[in-house]
Amino acid sequence: MISRSSLNWSQLSFLLWASFFSMLGCGGRLANQLANINIFSDAEEIKLGSEFAAKIEKELKIYVDPHISDYINQLGQVLVRNSARPNITYHFKVVQDDSINAFAIPGGYIYVNLGLVRFSSTEAELAGVISHEVGHIVGRHGMKQLTKQYGFAALAQLLLGKDKSQLENLATKVVTSGVLLQYGREAEREADTLAVQQMHSSGIDPNGIMTFFEKLLGTEKRQTTKIEKLLSTHPGTRERVARVNQQIQKLPVVSYASIDSVRFQTIRKRLRNPE
Repeated sequence: MISRSSLNWSQLSFLLWASFFSMLGCGGRLANQLANINIFSDAEEIKLGSEFAAKIEKELKIYVDPHISDYINQLGQVLVRNSARPNITYHFKVVQDDSINAFAIPGGYIYVNLGLVRFSSTEAELAGVISHEVGHIVGRHGMKQLTKQYGFAALAQLLLGKDKSQLENLATKVVTSGVLLQYGREAEREADTLAVQQMHSSGIDPNGIMTFFEKLLGTEKRQTTKIEKLLSTHPGTRERVARVNQQIQKLPVVSYASIDSVRFQTIRKRLRNPE
């Protein structure tokens, strides 16, 4: 647990005032503004994230094929290097789950389902979804969501306390409730915006996001169960298509590398015919 001495005076003052407002039950504009402020340092976020990851990975079946996990990690790291937050360590892990989904938790942890890899037709499509999840970490959306869900008073007590079991209990509660998988509309929009920028800066065609969304819309019409998780955690697909398209049209004209790669197709083939 983070001790009082690890907080500087400005952080401590802010936490105490935030706790005061929280106890008063302030609502409206002030509450909304406070909920969108991140009061955690990178080190604090990483500490929380590692606890959450440990709990999550007890529930998920992590896929251990090094050919696939190394590929996903390398693709993700390219996007990270061209993001606005490359200074923390990112962990990309593949989950043995057929649903079409990926998610991020604080501290740089990103989980990609095998179902998403299979659903993606090109490397650019897969990169688009991974880039979106990187965007959530860059935007610190998970930390803001925690603040909004549990309040400044509770988090201040957590930061200033010395009982490690409090942190473990919070991790259990967060993982069980799924609070980190339910971002608001603004967070999703920002993650999309960051995803496009990151792909463009990485030399990956951001139109991959568009083709993925278009495929998703077609699948959504058929209401297949495999996309239920993705739709529940990433709502508003039609609106997002329009917004992303507008953003792509404003980018400088450049020649991107191929939207696909031999390695990606080799990975897809390996998933169809595992050794």
